[in-house]
Amino acid sequence: MKLIVVTAPTFFVEEDKIITALFEEGLDILHLRKPETPAMYSERLLTLIPEKYHRRIVTHEHFYLKEEFDLMGIHLNTRNPHEPHDYSGHVSYTCHSVEEVKSKKHFYDYVFMSPVYDCISKEGILSGYTPEELRAAGKERIIDTKVMALGGITPDNILEIKDFGFGGAVVLGDLWNKFNVCTDRDYLGVIRHFKKLKEMAD
Repeated sequence: MKLIVVTAPTFFVEEDKIITALFEEGLDILHLRKPETPAMYSERLLTLIPEKYHRRIVTHEHFYLKEEFDLMGIHLNTRNPHEPHDYSGHVSYTCHSVEEVKSKKHFYDYVFMSPVYDCISKEGILSGYTPEELRAAGKERIIDTKVMALGGITPDNILEIKDFGFGGAVVLGDLWNKFNVCTDRDYLGVIRHFKKLKEMAD
């Protein structure tokens, strides 16, 4: 099962070093998601990440970055719902219901299904599905290798995600919570936590 990491929504000093270390530890795909931030900050971050990892990065904003940095692709969502005119290449998309996954997944390289569990990074966003619904969607092949689980993924439930038949787990809050920008001297906690998740996903 793939392990995908979505960046924290804001930029911070050690970010490029942490992302590079995650790739070195076997991160499959990074989603660069920085809502409502100037493109120049994303450009700067990308210049600090070794080029050999750029083909494993998908951007949620500023789609021109895909060509400029030879990234893996772009991700569509409610904020940026359309791919650029004449775009060709990898496209992923966020879905919020079993029905939406069923109708949309054939058009994309993969889709995120959200929120599978109660969200960690955003308070008040609760799981949209029961385990029974997820199991049924797996049996009907609605959930398959093209569907990635997003929302509340932790070591406590990642094996269940695998069991439901998802092609990947998308991690956000659970990972970045392990690093405090103001007080942490190093980012070993994030790397340790990632390695644990990776081991369980493999």
